[in-house]
Amino acid sequence: MNTPFGDPVLPGFRPDPSVCRVGADYYLVTSSFEWFPGLPVFHSRDLVSWRRLGSALDRPSQLDLDGCEPSRGLFAPTIRHHDGVFHLVCTLMDGPGHFVVTATDPAGPWSEPHWLEGEGFDPSLFFDDGPDDGDGRAWFTAARVRDEAAGHTEIWMREYLPRERRLTGPEYVLWSGSHPSARWSEAPHLYKIDGSYLLLTAEGGTAEDHSVVAARADRVTGPYEGAPGNPALPPAPKGPVTCTGHADLVQTPYGDWRAVLLGVRPGSALGRETFLSRVTWHDDLPAFSPVAHAGLSRPLHDDFATLSADWSTLRTPRTRFWTTGDGLRLQLRPERLGERTTPSLLVRPQEQPDCDVSTELHFVPAAPDEQAGLAVVIDDDTHLLLLRTTDGLGLRRGPDVLARAVVPPGPLRLGVRIRGFGHTFAYAAPDGAWQDLTTVEATFLTPLFTSVQLGLYATSHGRPSTNQAHFPWFALTYPHRPSGANEIDDRER
Repeated sequence: MNTPFGDPVLPGFRPDPSVCRVGADYYLVTSSFEWFPGLPVFHSRDLVSWRRLGSALDRPSQLDLDGCEPSRGLFAPTIRHHDGVFHLVCTLMDGPGHFVVTATDPAGPWSEPHWLEGEGFDPSLFFDDGPDDGDGRAWFTAARVRDEAAGHTEIWMREYLPRERRLTGPEYVLWSGSHPSARWSEAPHLYKIDGSYLLLTAEGGTAEDHSVVAARADRVTGPYEGAPGNPALPPAPKGPVTCTGHADLVQTPYGDWRAVLLGVRPGSALGRETFLSRVTWHDDLPAFSPVAHAGLSRPLHDDFATLSADWSTLRTPRTRFWTTGDGLRLQLRPERLGERTTPSLLVRPQEQPDCDVSTELHFVPAAPDEQAGLAVVIDDDTHLLLLRTTDGLGLRRGPDVLARAVVPPGPLRLGVRIRGFGHTFAYAAPDGAWQDLTTVEATFLTPLFTSVQLGLYATSHGRPSTNQAHFPWFALTYPHRPSGANEIDDRER
């Protein structure tokens, strides 16, 4: 096997990556599930250092996440470039299903969704217009469930008309797994390499049995024959990175190959992140290098001159509940975490297992139900909240108060030191020393498809309010930061 890359190249909540290259530029998208804006878009020149361009779905008219359940919403996008246009396909689960959005500039604006027929999830596009005698046609593939209890799925395909943004013609079933009892054959991607067609899929589910499977065919419609050495990337149940799979290939300008794929670092709540693998070829089939963990991130101090692209809301915000310019101001609204709604919550991904999070809160609660403070969130039902109320400072897990403190009036710093699943919450006066409130062993912060995000929250808990919570800054630091950290920049949205 090849030597590992230093990974993840996109740490934190960055699952299901897909990549394409245009000239010397690489563009990558990941899943976003119930969080808005949807489908973050990144740019790189080397596949290692990525810059956030924005999101493909950044307007409420493009994305209706009202009532979306946790870990549902936007599943597994694919980005491709054809004839000067970027095509991005995805599935809105529990909604209308598959769609495509297009743009001539990956930084946007992207079009309104064009909805596509068909069952399932994990859609992909293949443009058969390469140098190997392609016929110029385009194809849409996706996975669909045939027996959910057994995890049996199949990969199907129809022709895609790029100009009309719709599917046409007959349906073809390409694949149902590398063996009769294969589970969760999904995430299909098609490529044409050396005159034949390569189908890559994920298999085994997105946990420890996750793997990459390869199959070849002489015609795009099949039949596809599995690689003798499948899985091409075996399961990784142990080690610094597990659950590797959901790979997408890209060829560099120099003719060699890479793959982006998801993986998980055990012992934390970071969930599925984006990793990079070298790809070599043996008997015309891909072999993937292992991925490793370098754990590089840059510290952050955000004074909210604007709202950067990495901040997300829970579901689609129908009204803007924040202002920026002199820090962040959150409007207290009746919506609250624990409901399938859009509370006054702004979060960004936790990127490393060990980090220190802090902010300053200027807030005078005007009624017992008014609360504001620091949030550690996976979803509606799984979170920790360090909140100022009329009773002082309290740490809440859902309806339960885990710790309280009496604090003086005036501005208050709030913080949490995260060491794996250990979370130590603290507070301080703006010019005072930190005081620990309590430590929580938060093993319940175990992700399904999403991961832990860190941010700021305010609510009037079911009652109308005109009050605001003011956060002049938000900071993230890392206790053991090595040199040479990845630069993953934000662009305003």
